[in-house]
Amino acid sequence: MAEKKKDAPTQPRDRSPIDAYVIRDPETFARNLARMIEEAGHAASAWIKPREAGEKTDTLAEPMADVVKTLSKVSEYWLSEPQRAIEAQTRLFSAYMDIWSNSIKRMGDPSASEVVLPEKGDRRFTDDDWRDNAFFSFLKQTYLVTSKWAVDLVENAETLDEHTRHKASFYVRQLANAASPSNFMVSNPEIFKETVASNGANLVAGMKMLAEDIEAGKGDLKLRQADGSAFTLGENIAVSAGKVIARSDLVEVIQYAPLTDKVLKRPLLICPPWINKFYILDLNPEKSFVRWAVEQGHTVFVMSWVNPRKEHADKDWNDYIDEGITFALDAVEKATGEKKVNAIGYCVGGTLLAAALALYAREGDDRIATATLFTTQVDFTNAGDLKVFVDEDQLESLERQMRRDGYLDGSRMATAFNLLRSGDLVWPYVVNNYMKGKEPMPFDLLYWNADATRMGAANHIFYLRNCYHENNLANAKMVLHGAPVSLADVKIPIYNLAAKEDHIAPAVSVFEGSKCFGSKVTFVLGGSGHIAGVINPPHRNKYQFWSGPKVAGELSKWIKKAKMTEGSWWPHWQAWIEKHDDERVPARKKLGGKLKPLEDAPGSYVRERT
Repeated sequence: MAEKKKDAPTQPRDRSPIDAYVIRDPETFARNLARMIEEAGHAASAWIKPREAGEKTDTLAEPMADVVKTLSKVSEYWLSEPQRAIEAQTRLFSAYMDIWSNSIKRMGDPSASEVVLPEKGDRRFTDDDWRDNAFFSFLKQTYLVTSKWAVDLVENAETLDEHTRHKASFYVRQLANAASPSNFMVSNPEIFKETVASNGANLVAGMKMLAEDIEAGKGDLKLRQADGSAFTLGENIAVSAGKVIARSDLVEVIQYAPLTDKVLKRPLLICPPWINKFYILDLNPEKSFVRWAVEQGHTVFVMSWVNPRKEHADKDWNDYIDEGITFALDAVEKATGEKKVNAIGYCVGGTLLAAALALYAREGDDRIATATLFTTQVDFTNAGDLKVFVDEDQLESLERQMRRDGYLDGSRMATAFNLLRSGDLVWPYVVNNYMKGKEPMPFDLLYWNADATRMGAANHIFYLRNCYHENNLANAKMVLHGAPVSLADVKIPIYNLAAKEDHIAPAVSVFEGSKCFGSKVTFVLGGSGHIAGVINPPHRNKYQFWSGPKVAGELSKWIKKAKMTEGSWWPHWQAWIEKHDDERVPARKKLGGKLKPLEDAPGSYVRERT
């Protein structure tokens, strides 16, 4: 009898590309889906509970009405002439057919290129299956074509006024970002494969996190961008040594301890924005502008704004100048004996400082010898996408709400700022947190970004109307202390820093605002954006800056003439400060001088959470 032939050893087979999409443990998957539904119930409960208790009222109707009203004007243009509408539809259909034909071709020749590719830097479609899998490739290209077509409809609607076009373009971009196939589990290969690999455990974790974030937002979604548990104020963030030496109803004044034996005679007073908190300037010793300035020999004072409550509802810009900047100047004088200071204003803090300078010029207060403005707008003609939120209808709606509550909740401003870059600051976190089920990483900058502040009613309304809506500061029509002020009256040296990629205070807006002052303005353009363009320590050797020419003409022409320097602009600013006064005196080691310190930095006002 012939010997039975032994079976050949089993060879591992290459896994099919489809295997990553096949559920291998249906029982565990079904169990996790049930758990996900349970967590979804918790999320729904967290959303409903404050509404049933009357603690939360939805304000979505009015913003959505404005979206519909604005986009209907775009539709009216294209539908008013049948031929125009047919041509627009034909362009879209033709693009779809090109993608379909290309998809058929790529089935036989996978090396063939796609018809439509994402823009450089678009991180939504990095998984290989967006390119290699026919279904996801078709989905991606169809989305890219459709969103580009929608943007073109707005740009080519000839009858739109500029404000309506601006709003429509912004809304279309938001809708396109929201509708991206990368935002949904079934249309994102990366999430789909992760869901299959974990048998849906990622969805359970994500839904649990969603419920927690709605509960943390007291009925609204408080999008988690960083692991907040990793940071404690005064311990590993905002750690520069100092004392609160004075406190008003609106501001605490912090003086920082010297790190040099000699210091510049002129103290340095920093007026940060009250939108978010001052410690963006003191995140940690490696990034801290405060610490760096102290190391250069500045006696640094920082204003820490109160997080407004209902009792601050009637405080307007007059109060923020009187009880903020003027109060801080008084404290600096008592602490150092100096009557001349160098001042810095950041973002809206810079706008307030500029208005105060115009007021002081009219009233004869000459204590501020030089002023530095970080990414600050004073002329709001080119104020960017934030102008979308500021027209008469939206202002009236906002005023009604703020008169009722006394303030604008910090989450509203945080959402507005996040929407300016929703592709970076909203949807990636929605995907990572609630679909992949992954906790965000500890990141000090995003922790600060989430530490939102309320906006006092009178102060915020004054700001929106006088700056964004009516541009009164640039036009010498802003009324302070009962009379208009003019930036042309400001005769002190100004160092005006813009950031090239700033989406909050666009560089062109800062540049044009430089022309409003009646003094010599040193305009400097830093690389990067609103935060990284400012918080750029020299030792990191990042980005670059442009400087040199006088402010005149257009920004684009100014840049062509400017000198580009690699690295941080901080040393350039220090040289500018010392050019105007480099006298030094023994370090002021007794913090507060004639004033008795109240507590250690970073103080109490900064600790109040929204």
